[in-house]
Amino acid sequence: MPEPHTPGPLLPGRRVLVVGAGTRPSDDPGAPVGNGRAIAVTAAREGARVACADRDEAAAAETARLVEAAGGDPAAGAAVITADVADPVACERAVGLAADRLGGLDAVVFNAGIGTGYGLAGTALADWDHVLDVNLRGPFLVAKAALPILDAGAALVFIGSLAGTKPGSRSPSYDASKAGLTGLVRHIAAEAAPRGVRANVVAPGLIDTVMGRDASAGNTDRDRVAQLIPMRRQGTAWEVADVTAFLLSHRAAYVTGQVVHVDGGLSTLR
Repeated sequence: MPEPHTPGPLLPGRRVLVVGAGTRPSDDPGAPVGNGRAIAVTAAREGARVACADRDEAAAAETARLVEAAGGDPAAGAAVITADVADPVACERAVGLAADRLGGLDAVVFNAGIGTGYGLAGTALADWDHVLDVNLRGPFLVAKAALPILDAGAALVFIGSLAGTKPGSRSPSYDASKAGLTGLVRHIAAEAAPRGVRANVVAPGLIDTVMGRDASAGNTDRDRVAQLIPMRRQGTAWEVADVTAFLLSHRAAYVTGQVVHVDGGLSTLR
């Protein structure tokens, strides 16, 4: 029978790669933090060393600065990696660089994601392909590169969406990619479990991020939907990050192949 966990940080000494660690630039001085940046900073607060990967080098560097300020190892610093997950070579390279700079890997978070197109008629084939390349092929390639170098006790978390279980984004490419991510992660979990490596999906609902605000700019749908959520508010990236940190930790040692909704109860509605 496992021993009870003693109080303390969730991720002491863990070496964590966060793919999609930047936050989209915004002119709004009160812009909220994005999921990837919140995850990276929370991991550092919980004792991890963090590699920040993003297609936007400046955004990754800003996250790395916040990681170091939050308690990341000041001697080692936070690694900054530029990677566009639409590029298959970049996916493998990001994993390799993170392992080199951190001295190995214990955890990977895939947060990169895009959405484009509106309805079937409003989604061009090129848009469909690009969204699937980033949202589904990217996680596949990162996991494929990471699994051989992850040891027992390691964990992967993939940031999905409520749109993967309930249509609602009005982007068929986005909805399909997030639904496909669940199937991919269940396979990863089954394949990795005999080696003691876990994989799970965190599926946020309506979260207040720059990407979310940009997607709903010019309409009131987001505010209206927020009032329909059982908890009567949008979530924050920090709430997504807290669940992610738990799933990366040894306290979730018997949790794998699951989809954990962080949505204020929105998924309970028909």
